[in-house]
Amino acid sequence: MDSQSKSDPITEVKGDSSSRDTSSSHANHPVAEKGYGAHDQNLDQAYWYVQGSNTAVEATPAELRRLRRKIDWWIVPIMFACYTMQFIDKVSLNYAAVMGLNQELKLKANEFSNAATWFFIAFLIAEVPNAIILQRVPVAKWLGANVILWGIATACTAAAHDYVTLLTARIFLGIFEAAIAPCLILISGQWYTKSEQAPRFCIWYAGLGVGQIIGGIVSYGFQQVKNPTFSGWKIMFIVLGLVTVIIGFITFFFLPDTPMKARFLSEPEKVMLLKHVSVNQTGIRNKHYKLSQAFEILRDIQLWLMVLLTILISISSGVITTYSATLIRNFGYKPPTAALLNMPSGIVSIASTFIVGFGIRHTSHRWAWLVACCIPGILGGALMSFATGTKAGQLAGIYLVNSITATLIVIYQWTGSNVGGQTKRVISVALVSGSFSVGNIIGPQTFQASDAPDYIPAKITVLATQAAAALIAIVLFVYYVWANKRKGATPAVEENIGMPGHDEERLWEDRTDKQNPTFRYVY
Repeated sequence: MDSQSKSDPITEVKGDSSSRDTSSSHANHPVAEKGYGAHDQNLDQAYWYVQGSNTAVEATPAELRRLRRKIDWWIVPIMFACYTMQFIDKVSLNYAAVMGLNQELKLKANEFSNAATWFFIAFLIAEVPNAIILQRVPVAKWLGANVILWGIATACTAAAHDYVTLLTARIFLGIFEAAIAPCLILISGQWYTKSEQAPRFCIWYAGLGVGQIIGGIVSYGFQQVKNPTFSGWKIMFIVLGLVTVIIGFITFFFLPDTPMKARFLSEPEKVMLLKHVSVNQTGIRNKHYKLSQAFEILRDIQLWLMVLLTILISISSGVITTYSATLIRNFGYKPPTAALLNMPSGIVSIASTFIVGFGIRHTSHRWAWLVACCIPGILGGALMSFATGTKAGQLAGIYLVNSITATLIVIYQWTGSNVGGQTKRVISVALVSGSFSVGNIIGPQTFQASDAPDYIPAKITVLATQAAAALIAIVLFVYYVWANKRKGATPAVEENIGMPGHDEERLWEDRTDKQNPTFRYVY
């Protein structure tokens, strides 16, 4: 169970928000005018913003609920749109395959698998600069820029005329999409407390399931295009690319860099929010790079267990997202029908994502929810592997395996909640995101042309990796219980909030989870 209570503590500051001018902006803030550089680099920019504010508010439960709703309606839809298009653009190759791309580009043997794999190799390599850049530049701006660029890469896929040009487009797509998970994890941590983050993670992550449904409809629609000079799959890539570019510009200009720069919040609301999320002890923004925090990652067992867990989960997700439409088509269905039959996978993804996200919010036990998602994944893998004599059993297996998509929101939220220190956090989210690409590199390679049309080794891989992932989740649970007991002599900060003499400055110090004696891991 989380060390924090299910309802996050309410931070109180003397004063009355109703008497304050709600038109205050970041530009008029005294600290904003002076700049953050003159202050102690060990303290987060949010601390100096609060200290420099002339606003005093008392955060009541009703006010916090209203503030959360206001933030939800502004921030979450943008993140949801980005993640939806990220998934659709990534798996559009899967849909193009059943629309005749392989035949038109004259792809041979494992060239389609290689194109899928090189996307994730580029994705993995790009996480290295992401780990450095994300601490230096505004996260929201970096996200918006990359969304625009991967939209362009998606549209350019329509120009592919052979294996090399297809591979080039996929590599650039992988480079730019690599920013999505680290950015969304860091952004979510800026606006919500640890227990509030889980349902918000599940909302934007549900874009994956929505993307599966929309992708099936889009593929079916463009398969109706009968143009001998410009194929339906080419038009599909152009349309998807244009939609993504539009969302990228919206993200760049409307998603605030930090709560301190949110134009849609009044000055009292900004201070109220920063006081509220200070209990995370993970900070908002600190551009000071600390090499010691980077080295701490090397000996932090929780992160390496998280890396292993992510790889195991994403091997299965890589198999399903890249080859589900192909597997369904190999059951004997026509390409348009295969695209439509792939849509229930999205419904399973959405359902499991929301059940897990809101379940964590109300009951905690992230490890148990992760194991619960792996169980239908194991059953699905077994059906795919051994129920080869029935289409219904094979389809049920494919649909069940999609329940594992919800496990990634647990991993992402674990990483965002259980890692302190700005440098360590940025590198950690990039490391976990890179691990996702490693699994997706391995997954498609289990599909070899020699194993067609049943691909039994790939299906057994799904079964085995899900069982191993469930085991690693239990090991992480045991580790977090042990780590919290080691810190038991020092009261958790949630228990200290509101007590006389509590040092607010310590909540915003740039310390790692290991350096901070009041930091508690959630599990």
